[in-house]
Amino acid sequence: MLKILFVTSEVFPFIKTGGLGDVSASLPFALGELGHDVRVLMPGYADALKHAGQAPELADWDPPSPLSRTMLRTSRLSDSTVPLWLLDAPGFSDRPGNPYLGPNGAPHPDNAQRFDLLAHAAAAIAGDRAGLGWHPDVVHCNDWQTGLVPVRMLLSRTRGATVFTIHNVAYQGLFPYPTFKSLGLPQWLWHPEALEFYDHLSFMKGGAVFADRLTTVSPTYAEEIQTAAHGWGLEGLFHHRAGDLSGILNGIDQRAWDPASDAHLETPYSAADLSGKAANKRALQEELGLDPEPEAPLLGVVSRLADQKGIDLILGAARELLAEGAQLAVVGTGDRYYEATLRRLAEYNPGRVGLFLGFSEPMAHLLEGGADILLMPSRFEPCGLNQLYSLRYGTVPVVRAVGGLADSVVDATPEALAAGRATGITFSGETPAALTQAVRRALALFTDPEAWQRIQATGMAQDFTWERSARSYEAVYRTAMEQSDSR
Repeated sequence: MLKILFVTSEVFPFIKTGGLGDVSASLPFALGELGHDVRVLMPGYADALKHAGQAPELADWDPPSPLSRTMLRTSRLSDSTVPLWLLDAPGFSDRPGNPYLGPNGAPHPDNAQRFDLLAHAAAAIAGDRAGLGWHPDVVHCNDWQTGLVPVRMLLSRTRGATVFTIHNVAYQGLFPYPTFKSLGLPQWLWHPEALEFYDHLSFMKGGAVFADRLTTVSPTYAEEIQTAAHGWGLEGLFHHRAGDLSGILNGIDQRAWDPASDAHLETPYSAADLSGKAANKRALQEELGLDPEPEAPLLGVVSRLADQKGIDLILGAARELLAEGAQLAVVGTGDRYYEATLRRLAEYNPGRVGLFLGFSEPMAHLLEGGADILLMPSRFEPCGLNQLYSLRYGTVPVVRAVGGLADSVVDATPEALAAGRATGITFSGETPAALTQAVRRALALFTDPEAWQRIQATGMAQDFTWERSARSYEAVYRTAMEQSDSR
């Protein structure tokens, strides 16, 4: 049994802005199911504390400076015995809404101080200096918000193995030099081989340089971040640490994402009996104001509306695809330009384009259950979860072959179809024309019920459970402990 402190800035359903929240709910649960002692540490945002309800204060919490004004409240992951520790502190507990952005959409000006406080808390727990009488074998840090955890452990002479997972290298936690000084970090860390990144403090580099082991969320993305096209200026560092870097594909929570028991669906269904999918398609069409056409191929999008996700490619391809009889359903929120453009597209194509602009877990589930085809033309995608949900729900994904999309979807080539391995459509171009061509391939298969059902069944049979991923992390933890012990 390993003792694991899992440090993260999001855990669903307490707070979520993207896939990190899902991972942070599911991976610790899966590790606990393998028999490990896992504790999850996250900021006690106002909304997270509200969701936790009566989260009692841990009476034993007695941390060193600068944590004297903090409390540690305890809850549990949903439907789990895994403890969730919420750091109740000024800057977290007094701010509702987005955990990183203010009401004006700009980052909170004290984000560096807020997440450095989280790093101090993790280091205090790891070093058993917080009165809890528990300290981990491994500290697992996630994304830039936890990047200073290995640094604070080093500075406080805290022994213990550290693993740093890069969920999206495009978000690095960059701050100017005065912020570096304000955090009281020693000057020797202001160096290109430490925390300095083009005259800025980089929280991401804290984890990438000082953690014992690095992981990212798919094998292909682990290769991609070592290139200039996807490394966002850190490709040299990742290439240097390639021997310590593992790509582990995320799993999905099959308790929450199961078409046979999903409470958000109109009608449950399974791979053995897909007949219920038609009722969910009808419900989705009704919910979004689409024409009730059972034979029309329904293209679905569940996404953050951002350049990364290739929303412009969808918009560029939409006119031709709608002209060929397809419908388009979009659930998501994000860039105001994309929201406005999608609204205009829906206004010009009543009954053909349906929108839900916002975050809605029930609508995301209904779209996965009701759409025929999922579109994910991402420019880069560290892992992606929606294509995994789609495979589970018999909704055939059309994806750009990058990152975890390339690792999880088998293109329906004639050879893959004949071998019974095809699960979707992949393409490599970065243009609306490339997406249009890929969707046309899917539409051609859609008109062949036997071939289409074979692809659906193959996708639904894939193993994307978190147990598989958790066992890979378990191996990484043990390697990190060996490296830490050898220092």
